[in-house]
Amino acid sequence: MHGVMQPKDPAAGSPIAARPSIRGAAGWCLLLGLAGLTAGCASMGAPKAGTDASLVAAQRQAAEQDEAAYNYSDAAGIYQTLYSQHPDDLDLGLGLARNLRFSGSPQNEIVLVNQLIAKHGRTVPLLFELGKAYLAADQDNLALPTLLEAKGKDPKNWEILSTIGVAYDYQGDYADARDAYAQALIASPSNPTVLNNLALSQAQSGDLDGAIATLQQAIDQPSATAQTRQNLALLMALKGDPDAAERLARKDLPQDVADNNNSYYRMLASASRGEAVAPAVTTPAAATAAPVVPLPASSTPASVPITAAPAATAVPAVAPSTDDSPVR
Repeated sequence: MHGVMQPKDPAAGSPIAARPSIRGAAGWCLLLGLAGLTAGCASMGAPKAGTDASLVAAQRQAAEQDEAAYNYSDAAGIYQTLYSQHPDDLDLGLGLARNLRFSGSPQNEIVLVNQLIAKHGRTVPLLFELGKAYLAADQDNLALPTLLEAKGKDPKNWEILSTIGVAYDYQGDYADARDAYAQALIASPSNPTVLNNLALSQAQSGDLDGAIATLQQAIDQPSATAQTRQNLALLMALKGDPDAAERLARKDLPQDVADNNNSYYRMLASASRGEAVAPAVTTPAAATAAPVVPLPASSTPASVPITAAPAATAVPAVAPSTDDSPVR
């Protein structure tokens, strides 16, 4: 996974809490739908022909609320129920696609988005979503050309540019990643998602001081998220300043989670100073229960996008198209 101290898991990252499982008829429809067997789903809770439009609107709202509450599997189930009845509704297809990724099923998202592309064409939203799905599935060789194709159609889209930076980082190409982030910042100056991803790229390439300075700029932005602050906390610990890391941790995290993270940060700080360290403690827990990107991104990320998977470990904020906050 793109990040500083995080195992490669594009859907969740090391510390992220488990997500709810798909429940009930909607969940079965989701599984059937991915196999192309949605015919029986209408009788399992999907809106029937002639159903009042207000019911469909209420179901859409329920899916959006589940997604906002990080209940991605439940959101995917609702979107599948709706999509099986409205297969020409691209927004429903995209809602299902991103929630499949958020809930840890990027391969299923890849299948779905390719089906959407066959029906609707190689549009920017679909190419961008497919690129993020490839990133989340660790298919970097497919992610980058897909994202570059999306960029060709929308060259000033900061979200696409930032996600291209994450894709380059995945490949260890930090110079091209830096160029992509610079273009994203021209398109969206001082954007905290881009700054977060740039900082993680700097840290991975060995510029810890530069990474910290970039994250400090990011957290000064009004739209900065908890994930960005917790990424900075981790880098401060790696720098050997556990007190600064602890202050940042306590801004966003419940006391028990912050206490656990702070023990971990003190261990990292001691190790960075070459001191003997105590037995390993649990790695930092998630700031919220969510997915990333990469950004991913995140997770995301993120490999998870920031919004997708706010975490206490360094996660790229793979920005969403309009739906997620990142690979959101």
